[in-house]
Amino acid sequence: MDLDFTEDEIQRYSRHILLREVGGIGQAKLKAARVLVIGAGGLGSPLILYLAAAGIGTIGVVDDDVVELSNLQRQIGHTTGRIGRPKTASAGKAATDINPAVRMEAHAVRLDASNVLDLVSRYDIICDGTDNFGTRFVLSDACVLAKRTLVSAAVLRFEGQLSVFKPHTGGPCYRCLYPEPPSPGSVPTCSEAGVLGAVTGVMGTLQATEVLKEVLGIGDSLSGRLLVWDALATRFRLVKLRPDPACASCGPHATITDLTAHPGGADGI
Repeated sequence: MDLDFTEDEIQRYSRHILLREVGGIGQAKLKAARVLVIGAGGLGSPLILYLAAAGIGTIGVVDDDVVELSNLQRQIGHTTGRIGRPKTASAGKAATDINPAVRMEAHAVRLDASNVLDLVSRYDIICDGTDNFGTRFVLSDACVLAKRTLVSAAVLRFEGQLSVFKPHTGGPCYRCLYPEPPSPGSVPTCSEAGVLGAVTGVMGTLQATEVLKEVLGIGDSLSGRLLVWDALATRFRLVKLRPDPACASCGPHATITDLTAHPGGADGI
């Protein structure tokens, strides 16, 4: 592990290095880490910015959309001046403006069954910041097959959810919580039901915190627990999750062994 920091790096990360739980060794872990963010939207924006600020060495961003005016109420990684630009390029600009040393890898593609395993396999930790159930399920199944940790957040209106899925270490996967996608039209998207912009900021920041904890190996992992936040009531609660022995993805008799039957599409909220 490379502990040879420049003077600029020591100054930039001094507040991390002061933390007993991080120190120089932890900062070196962050520098060596490779994190993939699916969706450069309301969740992905604060997530990407805080990962870059923290010194994550390589951040991949998957999003095939362009910046639109309606995004700017919550997607703080983009600006009015970058309307019409690819979100991957816009998010990369925002991240490297904060920390030029971070390596940004742009994947301006629509995530689906044909490319998800290849993308996921290139990174250590995967972050789900999408607003699309098809993508959530294909991404979860790919993480199970590739034995990658998935940090997943979701928001709608004034509420948010967050968990960490690590079935390769004995925890549940996303399908243990939600075995199948909901029927079309039964759950509205943020574009249909709305979302308070700051709610995405809180959940994306919590998501970044969980990623950093996983890289550093500190604190209590959210694996096996679901964090639910009601912003209007200012109330957090934790729901215990257990592996489902009948899970089609991670159970002992799993039936999902390839991704050919999956639809795809990654839409950042």
